[in-house]
Amino acid sequence: MRLTQGAFSFLPDLTEAQIQKQVEYCQKNNWAISIEYTDDAHPRNAYWEMWGLPLFDMPDSAAIMFEIKACVKAKSNQYVKINAFDNTRGVESCVLSFIINRPGTEPGFWLTRQEVEGRHIQYTINSYAVLKPEGSRY
Repeated sequence: MRLTQGAFSFLPDLTEAQIQKQVEYCQKNNWAISIEYTDDAHPRNAYWEMWGLPLFDMPDSAAIMFEIKACVKAKSNQYVKINAFDNTRGVESCVLSFIINRPGTEPGFWLTRQEVEGRHIQYTINSYAVLKPEGSRY
């Protein structure tokens, strides 16, 4: 199963050169960049771990690529994504987000069906990743 979250998720994985082009595009638009990682990429998991601090006012794309490579190297068997934030309206709005690294095997999800009152059916998405303790999931 291939996780599809964020921009470019239905395309093949981006190359290093393509990631750098996206970083340069973000810089051209004066967007702040942050790097995040997780081992549980459930669609409702909005709280990924942040790699360092957000890279505000970073003029050099090579410095951002250095941080990206360091994160991917340290978290090679986890999901890593880049977020870009636009503050032109006085708030930090996420305008671009895409995954740049995936674990070797993506664990996937299962659907739990539950019948509730009034003959209604509720569905819940559960991640196989959470069946193991944190840090030993992959």
